[in-house]
Parts: sequence; C-alpha cells; structure tokens
Amino acid sequence: MQKLFDEVSLLDKRCYDKFALSEDILMEHAANGISVFIREKFALGSSVLIITGSGNNGADGIALSRLLFKDYKVEIFVLKESKSQMAKLQDKRAHSIHVKRTIYLNEADVIVDAIFGTGFNGKLDNETKSVMQTLNKLSGYKIACDIPSGIQINGVCDKDSFKADITLTMGALKKSLFNDQAKEYVGDIKVLDLGLSREIYETDSNWNLLCEKDMRLPFRHAKDTHKGTYGHLAISSGEKIGASVIAALSAINFGTGLVTLLRQEAQISSTIPFELMLSKSLPSNTSALALGMGLGVSFDTEILETYLDNTLPLIIDADIFSMPILLEILKRKKLVITPHPLEFVRILKLTGLAETSVDELQNCRFKYAELFSQKYPDVVLLLKGANVIIAHNQEFFINTNGTSALAKGGSGDVLSGLIGSLLAQGYKPLNATITASLAHTKLALNYIGPDFSLTPNDLIDGIVYL
Repeated sequence: MQKLFDEVSLLDKRCYDKFALSEDILMEHAANGISVFIREKFALGSSVLIITGSGNNGADGIALSRLLFKDYKVEIFVLKESKSQMAKLQDKRAHSIHVKRTIYLNEADVIVDAIFGTGFNGKLDNETKSVMQTLNKLSGYKIACDIPSGIQINGVCDKDSFKADITLTMGALKKSLFNDQAKEYVGDIKVLDLGLSREIYETDSNWNLLCEKDMRLPFRHAKDTHKGTYGHLAISSGEKIGASVIAALSAINFGTGLVTLLRQEAQISSTIPFELMLSKSLPSNTSALALGMGLGVSFDTEILETYLDNTLPLIIDADIFSMPILLEILKRKKLVITPHPLEFVRILKLTGLAETSVDELQNCRFKYAELFSQKYPDVVLLLKGANVIIAHNQEFFINTNGTSALAKGGSGDVLSGLIGSLLAQGYKPLNATITASLAHTKLALNYIGPDFSLTPNDLIDGIVYL
C-alpha cells in the first residue's frame, strides 16, 4: 500500500530544513519529471500547450516549457500572470530563451494543466471555467500537473474541472485525488519524485492507498484438515431470501467450510442451493455471523437478538441499518459494517454524529469516515463508492478499483459474503475487509462481458479465477 496525505507543503518544508533542498531544486525536479514523461510518450517535434496560473503550479508549467523548448513545439497560454516569487523567476528564465506565449487555445498533441495546485480551495471564476470547458473539448493528451485544476484540497470538484488523461502528482499521493468525484477527472495517477526517494520524502500517515498485493486470499496450505477447519458462517435469511442466498454462495465459494441460513421458519425450499444448510437457531459451531442482507422488515427482533448473544465476529449490511437494534450492535467488538452512502447518512443521524445529505457526504467522505471511526474505533467501516473507504481505529484505507459495473442489486450481498467468509475462517475484521474489498472489485474488473451485464452470479463464478 501507499501513503496518502492531505497536502505536502510540510513535507516540502522538511526537505528545505532537514535535507538542504531548496524550493527551486524541488521545482526543477517536478518539471523534469513531467518532461521525461512527455519525452518517453511523444515524438520530438510534437506540439505542447501549457496553461499556467499565477502560483507555483504555474511555475512548474513554465519550467516545463523551458525544458521542452526547441525539442517540442511549445506554447504557453497564460491564464493568470505570475505572482509567486518562483513563478516570476521561472517566467524570467523562459522569457530569456524566447519560449512562445499564445492567446489561443488551439489543438495540441499534449495539453498540460498548470493552473491551480493542491492548495486550491475556492471556486473557479467565469474566465477559468470558460478556459476549462474549451480545454476539455480538445482532443490532445491531457496532463494535470500535481492535480487537475478545479479539485479542492478536500476532493470536492467543480463540474468544469480539468479532465486529465493522467495526473503527474509531486512527491507523494494526495487524498484529494481519491474522492469519488475526482475519479471523473484525475485519469491515471503517477507520483514524480522531487530530488529524493518517496521513502525519504514521506512521513507517517494514517491514510493509505490499497493495491492488489494487499489482498491475502485464503489459500489452504495445511494438508490434514476437514470442513470444520475452515469455519462456519451463519447468515440471517429474511423475506428477501435471494440476498442471503447470494451472500451464502459467495461465502462458500470463497473458502468457508460450512454456511447456514438462519430462517424464522427453517422449512426446506427449492430456492435454497443444496450446499447450504438451514436452521432456526444459531449452530453451536458457528465461527462468524452475517446479518442484514435481505432481512426485510418482518424479521422478528427477539429472534435476531438471540443471534447476537455472543462475541462472534459479525458483518452487517442493508436492512439492519434501519433498525433501532443497530445502536446496540455498534457497541460490539469484531464488527464490520458495509453501508452505501444513503445508509451511512442514516447511520450518522441515528448515532448523533451528523445530519447531512448524500450529496454533502459524497463531498466530504474522508471527513465523515474519520468522524465515525473516532466514535467507534472498534468497528471496521467499509463505505461503498467509486473509491471504497475502509476505516478502523483512525486508520484509513482506500480501494480505488470500484466500478459502475457493481452498481446492481446483489453486488453488495456478494461483498458481505466475502467478508463473512474470511471472518469465519479466522481473519481479523480489518484484514478480512481489506482482502474481501480488493477481491470484490477485482472480480468486477476481471469480468469479460460489457460492464452493464455483470450480475452477482458472474462475481461468484469469477472467484475461481482470483
């Protein structure tokens, strides 16, 4: 995994104070990193249009123009005249070798956005909006310098933000690049070093970006085992029986030795696959619980409470988020919750943490995940979205592999089954959630059909190929 930071000005200052690197040196490395990327991807003589602002992000763009000048057809479009000392210095250097300025936003092979950096925290003015709208219509390859202009420090995005093919960000990864809204604008993301390795440049952070290597699948290495070795997951099965069946099939395909559906009436039904068991009461050898998926509104609360009279690891989702019993459940240890944004809004209200809207939540996903984790440090929160947030005890993890293919009924039940399966097999709640989330999104990405056709059964069938 990689570390994420709110901003890097303190990391830059540490370079000045501890490593005797100047602001100029860091800027030259930033510009050179973009230059190297362009030289590797585009032939000499290609056209490059650089749009600059008044601060140090603009200065990066001006420095880039000097490094590419003569080898490429470079033009600078000055949106805001230089104001920072570094921007003025880079302007002087570019002017001395006669880098060309232009007043036209013409097509170019490469278009570089160097208007606003990660410190942007306002709204785009009308002139900038107009420029952005024009740039976003151009067909050239679009590079954002550090961050697409229009994205604020908290990840909130103006609808006219620069739409990059790639964001070349400086020194370290910023959280703002990974808000759900930002996914429409950042494109691919690559970190450029600033004169020393990231291992030296970066400090500690409680926010992390997950990668595939963080997925720890439940491979069976022991030889002398039986089905009981791999756990027994019990899943509540209410009026929407299909949801619990999907979760159960997901769990058994992900390695759980035994899966039981808990029914108020444990009658045999032709809709229950043969490999699943039925029971009215919690089996004595249960090793983990999954409650909520397909529970409905008619499930007897007293029966539900009998399932909770233990300290078993628990994953909850869906209908249970609307039940008063949730407040008691949140007091448990070894608990995972997996709300989508609307459900999380309800949870925030029920717990007295905040009254907010889904839109406001989506603007401030980091803030509300931190707020919840502060009050409930023992709970593992998985907040669903284009970029999944996992929170536990003020440690935060982002899975960027969320895809619109998963926006379909039953996808969340598959995820619940994956998490429940790993809990039953003895994974710690945080580790179970991280691995299950990465597996869930990988199953969607591995699907070879059109994204609109993905079904829960496709996800379950794909487990064999993980």
